[in-house]
Amino acid sequence: MPTIEFNKRMWDGEYHWANRGDGWSGPWGGPYMQWYGSIFPRIKQHIPTDRILEIACGYGRWTQYLKDLCKNLVVVDLSNECIQASRQRFSEYSNIEYHVNDGKSLDMISDSSVDFIFSFDSLVHVDESVIKAYLSQFQRILNNNGVAFIHHSNLGEYYARYSKIRSIPKLEGLLKKLGILEKSLFNRDFTVDAVKVEALAKEYGLSCISQEIIPWQTKTMFIDCLSTIVKNNSSLVRTNHILRNPKFMQEAANLSRLSQVYGVR
Repeated sequence: MPTIEFNKRMWDGEYHWANRGDGWSGPWGGPYMQWYGSIFPRIKQHIPTDRILEIACGYGRWTQYLKDLCKNLVVVDLSNECIQASRQRFSEYSNIEYHVNDGKSLDMISDSSVDFIFSFDSLVHVDESVIKAYLSQFQRILNNNGVAFIHHSNLGEYYARYSKIRSIPKLEGLLKKLGILEKSLFNRDFTVDAVKVEALAKEYGLSCISQEIIPWQTKTMFIDCLSTIVKNNSSLVRTNHILRNPKFMQEAANLSRLSQVYGVR
C-alpha cells in the first residue's frame, strides 16, 4: 500500500525524475501525444476556464498544457522538489500559483474558487484515506458548476481475489510466472476502486457523472479509473455513465505509432 510517507520519500528525493517524468508517457509516444490524443478529448468540454487546480503536479508533465487553458492555475504537490522544479520550469508564466501540501490538504484553496480540478497519473498511487481527504474538500472549493477529473486506482475491485491468493505462500509468484496473474500492478492501491470513489463522492455532496474503468499496461485487469465529479447542485448532474474500456491501451499504441509521424521531437 503506497502511504503518504512512502510517496513523500519516493518523490521528494529517492526518485531521480529523469526527463521530468516524461518517460511515463512512453506507451503513447510522449506527453504531447498522450495529452492531445488521450487526455484532452476526455476533458475538453470543461476547459478552457478561469481557474484550474492540479493535484500532484510532479515536474509539470501536464502543467505545461493546463497553464494555457486558464487565467489562473494552482498546482499542489507533497514534494517540495517537484514544486521547486515546476516553479523554475514555468518561471516566465505569471498565472501559476504553487503550493507544497501534506499529501491531502487543500486548505490553501479558497471557497468556491475552482472551475476545474485535474489529477492524472498521480492519485493512482494513493490509498483510500487520501482520496477521501481530497473528495471531502471538493464540495467547498468547487464553484457550483465546477468539475473534477481524477485518475485513481481501481485495484480494489480485485482485492478479494488477491487476498485469497496471498493467503497461500508463494502462490502469487507462481501464478505470475505462469502468466495467470499480471506481472506488475504498477503500485496501485487495493483500498480504492470506482465503486468506492462514487460512494465517497455521494457522502460529500458530490456526484460522479462518468467513470471510465481501464487497464493500464495490464493484460486482463482494469486497474485504473477516470472519474468525473461535480457538486450535487451542478447543472451537469446526471446518472453516472460507466464505461469499461478494454481498448484503452490500444488507443495508446495507436498514438505511439502516430507519434513517429506527428509527434513533437
